[in-house]
Amino acid sequence: MIMAPDRGEEDDTAPEDVADDLSTLNLNGDCNTLPVSEKFESDEALIQPENSVPPHLSHDPASNAKRSDPFQFGQRYLTETDDVFAFNAWDHVVPDAAHYEYSETQYAAQRASPVSDFDRNRFNTNPEKWWDLFYKQKTSTFFKDRKWLLQEFPVLHDITREAAGPQTLLEIGAGAGNTAFPIMRLNANPLLNVVAADFSSKAVETMRNAEEYDAKIGTIRAEAWDAAGEQLPDGLTDGSVDVVIMIFIFSALNPTQWAQAVTNVTRLLKPGGYVLFRDYGRGDLAQVRFKSGRWMGENFYVRGDGTRVYFFDKEELEQLWTKSFEVLNLDVDRRLIVNRQRKLKMYRCWIQGRFQKIPVVD
Repeated sequence: MIMAPDRGEEDDTAPEDVADDLSTLNLNGDCNTLPVSEKFESDEALIQPENSVPPHLSHDPASNAKRSDPFQFGQRYLTETDDVFAFNAWDHVVPDAAHYEYSETQYAAQRASPVSDFDRNRFNTNPEKWWDLFYKQKTSTFFKDRKWLLQEFPVLHDITREAAGPQTLLEIGAGAGNTAFPIMRLNANPLLNVVAADFSSKAVETMRNAEEYDAKIGTIRAEAWDAAGEQLPDGLTDGSVDVVIMIFIFSALNPTQWAQAVTNVTRLLKPGGYVLFRDYGRGDLAQVRFKSGRWMGENFYVRGDGTRVYFFDKEELEQLWTKSFEVLNLDVDRRLIVNRQRKLKMYRCWIQGRFQKIPVVD
């Protein structure tokens, strides 16, 4: 089948490069798998001739079947009879025991060699400095457009319809515009107002200098804003936003900043408004491969470029968002990436959610 493109964060590290970090571990053993659903099996039996290759295992794009359901996260299921190295990626694969053992060894080594107190203070006190340097060093072509967003979050279809009426969309952590610009390309709503906010003034500058910044239909405005600060974005007031997008932004905050960020989002959204969320899950390859001198706290790290990242589990996100929001969806998206030449397995993990602000009852 045709997989949703790039469901993770933009990353310039190829699986082949990452494989070097895992070369000391034998990952060639059997991995835990999730069974194919009864519906999936019955559907395949109906449409597939005997002895034919099922669409989810076909290398031929012409015979692949596109998925259409949000939060489905792909249909290439790995069963006990499949050759794990027949494809570059598999969906819904739970890591095997060897990976968990290796991960715990890595975490212990990370804790034993944390960042210095000086560096911890430096990275936490002035985080915008490091994001400005990040965007200064990367051109806009470095980032991949998040074309999967409308697939995973159908409300974006609703607010971009021609007759949708006045709608305000706030993206927090807009970066170089790789969420906002794809939405504007598909927008048919002349009354759509997109506010693309980012902590980094350099990221805002990158967006404003982009050719697509002058929207043909609707309006778009890039603004510098600290999601964990006490002020709301310029031009937005309490209860003025219909949809908030938070893609790989919450993980960039210090855990001590989460409560204020949720408070700000709660203030901004109209009753019944939505938060569209995606971020790193605990045990993701990016967490496991951190070396010494990067551990800032439990599941909290600083990258080599000075930017920070946290890895979540589902339960703590539920606790954070359920005070003022109904959690409509909150699911773990697992993907097994394989290096077919070197016979290595690499586990990715993200968490995706959809939250709706609970109306206040007088």
